[in-house]
Amino acid sequence: MVSILCLSYNHAQFVEEALHSVLSQTYKNIELLIADDCSPDGSKSVIENWLKNHPEVIFVSNPTNIGNTKTFNKLLAFAKGEYIIDLAADDVLLPDCVEKQLNAFTNSKLKNVGIVYGNAESISETNTHLDYYYEINGDGKIINPPPSGNIYLSVLGQYNKICSVSSMVKREVYDKLGGYDEHLAYEDLDLWIRASRIYNFEFIPEILIQKRELASSLGSQFFVKNNARTRKLNRSTYTIIRKALQQNTSKEENRALLKRIHYEMSKVFKAGDFSLLAKYIGTELRARFF
Repeated sequence: MVSILCLSYNHAQFVEEALHSVLSQTYKNIELLIADDCSPDGSKSVIENWLKNHPEVIFVSNPTNIGNTKTFNKLLAFAKGEYIIDLAADDVLLPDCVEKQLNAFTNSKLKNVGIVYGNAESISETNTHLDYYYEINGDGKIINPPPSGNIYLSVLGQYNKICSVSSMVKREVYDKLGGYDEHLAYEDLDLWIRASRIYNFEFIPEILIQKRELASSLGSQFFVKNNARTRKLNRSTYTIIRKALQQNTSKEENRALLKRIHYEMSKVFKAGDFSLLAKYIGTELRARFF
């Protein structure tokens, strides 16, 4: 069974489309679970109205806003599937997404695969095509496909980005890692670093999902100058990097991490967070010389 955990926060405009994309999958042995993190935009009412025709679906409504990582872990406790998809309520699964992800697990030539992931089409608020996460050519082929296998060094050094919205994760990965780190403001980078230390990844060279790009999307929040949300996100990244440095066991791994450290230092400089930049300088020296 596949458990799809759909997390909503201010997604009233899009959540029904996301839920419909789950029900439209070619693979049918799916358990759908929904959580709303105390959205002020009426998302809860939209979901509750949709649930009238789908009483079998588990719905968790947070009385206060607790954040994405805590909400996911809360919903994960109810999930029964062997495989997990973390679906934002403004994204759309393509009809054969789950089928292709499961086939990747089944047909992989790699041992100990914990996560599979593919490409995503970026769309606007009005469903207009924007671009692809991994650039494709005229034949629809990815120009520079990301790696499969042991990608720990690649993830550390940001040599290849992982398309988190297109991923399916074995439940045992979450169980072994203790779910998402609830001290963080976002989850994907920390998961990739910790999981790739233990598991192989399998890349699927196909478009699996439509990822909606909004002005409020997380990716746009890391560079805003003198912004509390930006400070929180960038400080979570710093925590992730410190954790990665602690689990590294070789100079090669530290050299890879240095590339990411330098990138993050430029981000916090542009965001005007100079106290965090000072912390990064100390971490950079430890990664370089110890």
